[in-house]
Amino acid sequence: MAMGKLLMCFLGVIFVVSKIVDCYEFEEFFYNKTEGVFLESMYGASAAGAPTPLMVGLTIIHGAASTGAVCLDGTLPGYHIHRGYGSGAYSWLIQLEGGGWCNSVRSCVYRKKTRRGSSNYMEKQIPFTGILSNKAEENPDFYNWNRVKVRYCDGASFTGDSEDKAAGLQFRGKHIYQAAMDELMSKGMRYAKQALLSGCSAGGLASIMHCDDFSNLLPHTKVKCLSDAGLFMDTIDVSGGRSIRNLFGGVVKLQGLQKTLPRTCTNHLDATSCFFPQNLIGNIRTPLFLLNAAYDSWQLQESLAPHTADPQGLWHECTLNNERCSPSQIQFLQGFRIHMLNSVKRFAASRQNGLFINSCFAHCQTERQDTWFSDNSPMINNKPIALAVGDWYFDRSGVKAIDCAYPCDRTCHNLVFK
Repeated sequence: MAMGKLLMCFLGVIFVVSKIVDCYEFEEFFYNKTEGVFLESMYGASAAGAPTPLMVGLTIIHGAASTGAVCLDGTLPGYHIHRGYGSGAYSWLIQLEGGGWCNSVRSCVYRKKTRRGSSNYMEKQIPFTGILSNKAEENPDFYNWNRVKVRYCDGASFTGDSEDKAAGLQFRGKHIYQAAMDELMSKGMRYAKQALLSGCSAGGLASIMHCDDFSNLLPHTKVKCLSDAGLFMDTIDVSGGRSIRNLFGGVVKLQGLQKTLPRTCTNHLDATSCFFPQNLIGNIRTPLFLLNAAYDSWQLQESLAPHTADPQGLWHECTLNNERCSPSQIQFLQGFRIHMLNSVKRFAASRQNGLFINSCFAHCQTERQDTWFSDNSPMINNKPIALAVGDWYFDRSGVKAIDCAYPCDRTCHNLVFK
């Protein structure tokens, strides 16, 4: 009993988020593990005193197999839906789940034994918080919409269309996306008057990939898209290498994404470059909102300073806690921020697009209640993320919010790891 309590205590304090303490579940992916860690913060226990979140059950798409829409292990995909009502009865918010990628046969075989690769392991219920909340005081603009989370089980941001028979792997993300949309259309989305396609992290990348597809599906509907923490940068790491390009290159090659990535990009760039949002956003016709932390915690740990690029661990403390970064490390991260801002200059020039880049060490801010809309939410120009997104979606005002450089923003909920 004592050992059990000790273990629970240990697990409970592994990860801490400043300004709010959550219970995290350690994601055991030996590849890309931090992506799961960040997302676990949304599935963890509520903060002390916080209201109990709405729990929403899993729906399996039973007709998906006939179109080849299956998870990595061949199981049927699924989603969670909570119906809208009143003024939101004909409004739909679709959230594409994130959760990293698998870039090799080994990592994908491992992944298919988890909820990121098989519906056999998916939670039967998940909490709907932040942009998925059903409470007006937590989600002022979308609380009474039809809100859907599409589960992620293909390992390539809903873009693959191939297989590896020898390894027993199905790369059918593109079909999963389509099967989910077909089912939701049959459940009333075809009558939508307004709709928003969103996603965070790998799901944020997917929301960019499928933004125009989603708009084409609903030609008579007001459609916009939101990418949260999906602006993965094609950038050099602390050793001068390109860790994230190597990761994305593996995903593209393994799942044969050359055939499915947007031709507006692949007709002049290599396929790996076309998995990076900075090379896609300029060609998207549908209004798109980019929400990102300028010092994205996942990119810091897995793209800028992964262990392979920092074998001596000189960046280890900095990746765990921004307050432990040296002046030279902060200077390097300021360069990353400038690179991000330069990559969105043309995008931001379009009146229809929205932007919220805060100078925080964070990752995925729409599904966490504390960062989406709460008494001490992160803000730019005194406006929290939820109101910025709402103002943009409903055309109440244009939103092109870019924070001053670190450490000027005192409203951040910086992720701190122990």
